[in-house]
Amino acid sequence: MSVKPKTKTELDIMRQGCKILATVFEEIMPLIKEGVTTKEIDKFIYTSIRKKNSMPSFKGYGKPPYPASSCISINEEVIHGIPSKRKLQNGDIVGIDIGVYYNGYHADRATTFMVGDVSNEARELVKTTEASFYNGVSSIKAGSHLGDLSNAIQKTVEAKGYSVVREFTGHGIGSKLHEKPSVAHYGAKGTGVILPLYTTIAVEPMINMGTHKVYIADDDWTVITADEKLSSHYEHTIVVLEDGIEILTTLDKNNFIEFKG
Repeated sequence: MSVKPKTKTELDIMRQGCKILATVFEEIMPLIKEGVTTKEIDKFIYTSIRKKNSMPSFKGYGKPPYPASSCISINEEVIHGIPSKRKLQNGDIVGIDIGVYYNGYHADRATTFMVGDVSNEARELVKTTEASFYNGVSSIKAGSHLGDLSNAIQKTVEAKGYSVVREFTGHGIGSKLHEKPSVAHYGAKGTGVILPLYTTIAVEPMINMGTHKVYIADDDWTVITADEKLSSHYEHTIVVLEDGIEILTTLDKNNFIEFKG
């Protein structure tokens, strides 16, 4: 599997698009509360993206064409939940996944939010999912095997008794929303493709409280845990550098993660 790194010009454009996406996430945070419908959130996301001279990457994507600007997945829904009239409830965990298309390039990010009084079990799942992302990306730099990242994520998750979704992965990203390489969130160190300098990938662990198995709902999009236990999702678009990685889809100035091996 060949991996094509980005040029400086491409990275400059992607950084701009990724900052736009990070701003959208900042703007939606006040909306995520009990009583709000997922369709209302999606409508706000579409308006926010368009105001920033960008397009939603997901709308119209795939077969059947995805009907919304974001994926909003609640509780046992893993990914690709279609926004609807469903209202958020106290105690829900809500994965919101958004893509932005800006000046010919894509950005992709997802975060699982907690609504109101969330159980300790749900809170720990969300916390572990985020930790697995950071442990994963701190294990790679230019010249690393992709399996090093996959293994670090898997070890973090399984140490807590959770499971990693296997049927869906992260991905390379750039002028196409999904590019090479496929980014599994489980695997062995020292395996997989070697990551060239300036590779851009979307790392997005999907972590289940119970079994790793999932199924797709009748809407042909929403992915649900097979045992209908909770699932959490966390994602950023990153670029691989000489001594670590840079998280592109954040407004945090401390977005460089040094390689820790």
